[in-house]
Amino acid sequence: MNIKELKNLLEEEKVPAYRLKQILKAIYQDGIVSFQEISTISKDLREKLDKQINILSFGKSEVLVSKKKDAFKAKLELNDGYLIETVLMKQKKGWSVCVSSQVGCAGACVFCATGKMGFKRNLNHEEIISQVLFWKNFLLKNNLEKEITNLVFMGMGEPLLNYEEVKKSILKLTDSDLFAFGSRHISLSSSGIIPFMKRFVDDFPQINLAISIICADENKRAELMPISKKYSLEDIRIFLDFYFERCNRKIFLEYVLFKDINDSRDDAKKLISFVKSCSRSDLLHVNLILYNKTINNFYPTSQENIKSFQKYLEENKISVTLRRSLGDDIDGACGQLAGEK
Repeated sequence: MNIKELKNLLEEEKVPAYRLKQILKAIYQDGIVSFQEISTISKDLREKLDKQINILSFGKSEVLVSKKKDAFKAKLELNDGYLIETVLMKQKKGWSVCVSSQVGCAGACVFCATGKMGFKRNLNHEEIISQVLFWKNFLLKNNLEKEITNLVFMGMGEPLLNYEEVKKSILKLTDSDLFAFGSRHISLSSSGIIPFMKRFVDDFPQINLAISIICADENKRAELMPISKKYSLEDIRIFLDFYFERCNRKIFLEYVLFKDINDSRDDAKKLISFVKSCSRSDLLHVNLILYNKTINNFYPTSQENIKSFQKYLEENKISVTLRRSLGDDIDGACGQLAGEK
């Protein structure tokens, strides 16, 4: 929603200034996405606002529900007809929203459904925050308990290749007069775009940063992630040392486990070597992610291999977690978002 446009319209109608705060609270904090439902303003004003201002940045929507009802995936049709997908996931203390930042992705990771789409366009910041508004309203309408507590920029697209709009969206998401999310409740995942990661750290030092290294073997990584030909593992290691000096905070390395590609003992040793080559390996945490089937010729590793891989890392004093996968039965898990009709 264009707040400046709303403010101007209210001023034209000579509406008291405090009404703007009431409207913003109803939308951004309470999750109301129709002016007709805001009872603190007059009926005439509601109708006028409804005709002239769109709260959400898309029209049609479709929601898919996982069997366990711990994940929901929304397909949202933007005003130009493109589709994006966003996911709502149940956590212990609330809900987490996985936000998309682009239609498609230029990263072209060979194992990712979004990457296979190619790049269509960037989302503007209103289209990004509209995904959060959509889910706030979804929780309200469906009487689902608890609130959204965490946001992750891990949906469609490479967020740092849409830096300015992602930055604008984060500023609104953390604005105490709007969404009021705490910085440490927001996470952003990048495939390793070094220049923009440095900008991000300067702009948002308290927001959690995750880097998808996927594999600790340079040649294998280049086959899986074309972007690594430009930003190597050594470049990432140098950035990590910069990050530790700048922020002195934990950072996450995302490692997707593929069968017979990067799940061997030798692969684990290379990952350990990479982590220990960093100046503050104690601040590095490895998130192991079981590959979610999307593309032919790639398969998830076995449960036995996962346990063995994780155990070996732990034995070598590496902080590691196996990330819980939600929504794979509705193609809503990591790497499965495609936004196709």
